[in-house]
Amino acid sequence: MSNLDDILKSRRDTRHFTNDEVPDEVIQKALQAGHWAPSVGLTDATRYYLIKSDEVKTSIKKLFLDYNKKAEERTDNAEQKELYRSLKLEAIEEAPIGLIIAYDRSVLNQFTIGTIGSNEAVKFSSVCAAQNIWLSLTEQGYGMGWVSILNYYQFKKILDLPENIEPLGYFCIGKPATNYNNQPMLQQLHWKQKSEAPICNEIKEIHQINVPDFDLRSENEIKNKSDFNKRLQEKIDSKTKPVGSLGMLESLAFQMATVFETLNPKIEKPNIVVFAADHGIANHGVSDYPQDVTRQMVNNFLDGGAAINVFCNQNNIELSIVDSGVNYDFPTNAKLIDAKIAKGTQSFLHVPAMSESEVWLCLDKGKSIVQNIVKSGSNCIGFGEMGIGNTSTASVLMSILTGFPIEECIGKGTGVENEKLLLKQNLLKKAIDNYSGQTELIAQLSYFGGFEIIQMSGAILEAFENKMLILVDGFICTIAYLIAFKINPNIQQNAVFCHCSAEKAHSELLNYLEAKPILNLDLRLGEGTGCAVAFPILKSAEAFLNEMASFESAGVSRK
Repeated sequence: MSNLDDILKSRRDTRHFTNDEVPDEVIQKALQAGHWAPSVGLTDATRYYLIKSDEVKTSIKKLFLDYNKKAEERTDNAEQKELYRSLKLEAIEEAPIGLIIAYDRSVLNQFTIGTIGSNEAVKFSSVCAAQNIWLSLTEQGYGMGWVSILNYYQFKKILDLPENIEPLGYFCIGKPATNYNNQPMLQQLHWKQKSEAPICNEIKEIHQINVPDFDLRSENEIKNKSDFNKRLQEKIDSKTKPVGSLGMLESLAFQMATVFETLNPKIEKPNIVVFAADHGIANHGVSDYPQDVTRQMVNNFLDGGAAINVFCNQNNIELSIVDSGVNYDFPTNAKLIDAKIAKGTQSFLHVPAMSESEVWLCLDKGKSIVQNIVKSGSNCIGFGEMGIGNTSTASVLMSILTGFPIEECIGKGTGVENEKLLLKQNLLKKAIDNYSGQTELIAQLSYFGGFEIIQMSGAILEAFENKMLILVDGFICTIAYLIAFKINPNIQQNAVFCHCSAEKAHSELLNYLEAKPILNLDLRLGEGTGCAVAFPILKSAEAFLNEMASFESAGVSRK
């Protein structure tokens, strides 16, 4: 077979194989074809793993069966479910050879031409390699089938693949037992018909990009509320207590009433949103925990086992979990908000963490998440985060945005000590020294930002626009607030700083923002836990304003 068109037309996703062995020279020729595939920036990041062991194949088959059952349950259509059951979607144990085609994500830690706009470009190169291998095997009279119905995390674990290796899936290779009547098997079995011709449209004009309206606001835009404020203060002072004797509860009640624009404020359907993402800088050892802990903790949130779950349950707070950019493909889950930009940022030690378009996309996604929460009737929103390496990102952003030396912006994060803390400091200082970009905010966020941090900033800005009470957690969330504050200083009217964390830079940052936190409990967990723990104090402020008797109603004399 030599005609390229014939090879392309006869390439099939093979699921039925003979018992014939596959000669080594066939595999080597196919792998060489994969090696000739385009490689973005000549990263040469595609990796291959051959599998001939029956024991390994059986273990992978079990992973497939577990996930295939979950796939089947995703449809309620009985006819479709029955048809799905009849499909043969793998030949893991039947095929003589198994092949894993993967890409090495660690290449993104170096400057790589062609990846600045998209971290996924490296994966696309490996897909090109897979297609070359497929075509080479077809030309040699063999076939290949792609199995992607797997839990990729467990798949990597049982094969002991390094964390930086990302498999495209498991590929079955052997001699085809059928030609499927010269059409794709799914088409032959009436699952779906392939279109007769490619779908192609010509683009003849450009459209103006609608950049979110996050322009700086001036102080004179604040409405004159002096009359309302006077009546509110009188209500607070008329309660049966010495003036100011409830301290911070009085200022919280005043703030709550002005945010909700009512003398009788009531928190409705409070919601804490936890944004999760991975960071390229984590690959340089700035945390005591491996990057995969981000994924593990997201699953823990979804299963209800984390600290934030406990505290939200205690205080009847709705909890929302957002995948902003975790280095993992989560199965569809109604409890998880999918706002993934990419599988983590790139390492800002060498290259920008993200593109400027991704910064705007983060802001827009954060805005959309809050808009949906507002529709539920919520008027109080708290923010939390999860992401191994994000204290490093936050430290650099603090230094860049405030002018503080990086040495004053670095803390232990997840618990790094002594020599490792010094290593972290030197790495981050080097990253800042390497930056020669603009002083404009979006450019700085593009170079040093994190997906979850910037999405949170967009969410904070939108919460302000919707007259919500904004609860700010610890160090990283305060950095997200700082970004939002640089865009719109008016948000300070709605912000409640729930605690001062044990991160040494947090107190400096709070002083910079002239913010007074409610609690000081040496917390440094993140997740929005400070918001949930401080929430009962907000309810106390609400209760005293709405329920406590006045001197007049109680018949108590003022001094």
